[in-house]
Amino acid sequence: MIITQFAGLALQAAPAFDPETATQAYLATLDGAARARSDAYFEGGYWLILANFVIGLIVAGILLQTGFAKTLRDKLRAAVKFNWLTTLCFAAVYSVITSILTFPMSLYEGFYREHAFNLSTMSLPAWLGEWAINLGVSTLMFAVFITLLYAVIRIAKASWWMWGTAMSVAFLGFMLFLSPVYIDPLFNDYQPMEAGELRDDILAVAHANGIPADDVYVFDVSRQSNRITANVAGLFDTTRIALSDTLIENTDRDEVMAVMAHEMGHYVLNHLWEMFAMFALLLAVGFAITNGLFGWTNRVLGQSWGVSGIGDVAGLPLLIACLSAFFFAATPIFNTIIRTNEAEADIFGLNAAREPDGFATAALRLSSYRKIEPGALEEWFMFDHPSGRARVFMAMQWKAGQLELGATDQTPDLRIDRAEAIAAELEAANAE
Repeated sequence: MIITQFAGLALQAAPAFDPETATQAYLATLDGAARARSDAYFEGGYWLILANFVIGLIVAGILLQTGFAKTLRDKLRAAVKFNWLTTLCFAAVYSVITSILTFPMSLYEGFYREHAFNLSTMSLPAWLGEWAINLGVSTLMFAVFITLLYAVIRIAKASWWMWGTAMSVAFLGFMLFLSPVYIDPLFNDYQPMEAGELRDDILAVAHANGIPADDVYVFDVSRQSNRITANVAGLFDTTRIALSDTLIENTDRDEVMAVMAHEMGHYVLNHLWEMFAMFALLLAVGFAITNGLFGWTNRVLGQSWGVSGIGDVAGLPLLIACLSAFFFAATPIFNTIIRTNEAEADIFGLNAAREPDGFATAALRLSSYRKIEPGALEEWFMFDHPSGRARVFMAMQWKAGQLELGATDQTPDLRIDRAEAIAAELEAANAE
């Protein structure tokens, strides 16, 4: 806890404190197999991004080259009278088929790999159950979205990419509004947090920063994972402050407050609306590029595909492949936008919770699945959050500034002791 004390206009002299030295002291506790394991997990994720992109292209090629897409379109047109219903059914079948074709990768990535790194708490039947629920929800939402998108393409014609962007952003907003109430509870149980000092402190920080919340919710992430997480989710009347049971059970109060204040920062700094604007801009570029790439690819390679143009639903695999190519190429841009917002929320959280050491040790806990000390280029290209090292250093810089203003560090030795305990926990998990 950092406490600032003023006596008139004089400030209490602060002891010498070097942020870099303090940061290195924290990072030094993570030397060993635990750090190597988290590095391996995170770096493996780089290859998974590439693998998923390539697999997506292969699946699109299979659906187009075998004639599956045009045959499905023709059968649906013969079976139903309305064009929108043909699109809806095609999108639903496409979602199910692609999910089945990519299931081995999903099983490896979501279940076996998570267990190999001791990050998952789910049994295989439980994981399969959630996969099936997710398939049902995503298929419904995808089918509705694609139906609307193709309606825009057919009506707006050459300018579809502009109107399609507006529709996509509106649809995303609708989903964010629904998610806390209708979708999230399908996967986790949300219960009001028990009355007590911690709940009161979280709400006090929320109210001090203009967040209209009357309660705090706890959701049972422990049924799926041992990760810690929290969020301020939803739009308008569905806005909700929530934290995982793992965050409460596996961390100390100052860490909880640091994490919650960070999440509140996203709300107060209007990051959701900022992300809407940035997403709309990038999506408009992506749709425009997709429009040209679709036409070129269909002319050069699509002699046997039977796709008449971008408004033909049989070209959905090609449309998704072109759009995914844009998103893959734009990965550093998306990562930088998100990482910038995360850094801003970090600063807000430090100012709101005033728990720099709690923030630092929470960052160490995240090193169980995030590489804590990447190179500068690696962080810029592949990280959608500041690295653990960057976060610890930011917290120590903030602490140094407070000490210069006359703050006192109440428990200077406790923090490294806790960091060493966290490192021991990670090493123990690594040995299991």
